[in-house]
Amino acid sequence: MNSITLHNTLPAVFAGRPDTGSEIWLREVKFERGKHYLISAESGTGKSSLCSYIYGYRIDYSGTMAFDGRDIKQLSVDEWCKVRTHHIAYLAQDMRLFPELTAMENIQLKNSITGHKSTQEIVAMMEQLGIGEKIDSPVARLSIGQQQRVAIVRTLCQPCDFILLDEPVSHLDDANNAIVAQMVSDEAARQGAGIISTSVGNNVKITVDKEFKL
Repeated sequence: MNSITLHNTLPAVFAGRPDTGSEIWLREVKFERGKHYLISAESGTGKSSLCSYIYGYRIDYSGTMAFDGRDIKQLSVDEWCKVRTHHIAYLAQDMRLFPELTAMENIQLKNSITGHKSTQEIVAMMEQLGIGEKIDSPVARLSIGQQQRVAIVRTLCQPCDFILLDEPVSHLDDANNAIVAQMVSDEAARQGAGIISTSVGNNVKITVDKEFKL
């Protein structure tokens, strides 16, 4: 997958509202592989909705969204499975971890499917993020910041053309933000992947090719 494009896309809940000056909604937008895009937004303007549309979780929008020119509403279930295991790595704002499972078990739920990282690589990433001692701890016992770091490691455990991050460092301090930024940048560079990240103020500290105001 080399591009994700939007053509006059608008969440159904925003239908009939006056144009608020968004650089995403009701516009022509193209995200290209290999570049980093930051989507800055205020709460309630649809950034998490946008991520859900791109990942195929929701279809309650007008206009079109396309992967390499193909309307994503035409994709079959099998094609969406391929998108989610080989083309788009997604970190949702709510992280979607299983609280009863350990940190490593949560990460391996994805990595056992993709086989993208070795156990040693996963452990190294967790240690780099300061949660190496939490590998065997149930996620329910971790702080929200620790959970976010687990979710970030899990996100990077797959091949992809785009890394989609919805407020990836909202619960992290500057030091961990910088570590995450380097980790994501390195993985994107290895795979030639694009990065699409959203923020309401605490941006992941990666050099941006283009910023959009939502």
